[in-house]
Amino acid sequence: MPTQTEWESRASNLLKAELKRKGVTYGQLVERLADIGIAEKEINVANKLSRGKFSAAFLLQCLTAIETEHLHLD
Repeated sequence: MPTQTEWESRASNLLKAELKRKGVTYGQLVERLADIGIAEKEINVANKLSRGKFSAAFLLQCLTAIETEHLHLD
């Protein structure tokens, strides 16, 4: 069973992969989050993804902002 750190790493890698697959930079993500009413700074997004410590709500906000409908969990 994965440890907490491994789960955090998996969540971070999943979001990074979706951003890369969609061709969305952190700066563009911040703009898209703002479009749906979520205020974030690029440095804060980068830190969250680097550490892998963010809420499920943040993950869903990001996936919504980049218009991800289907996740690739492999």
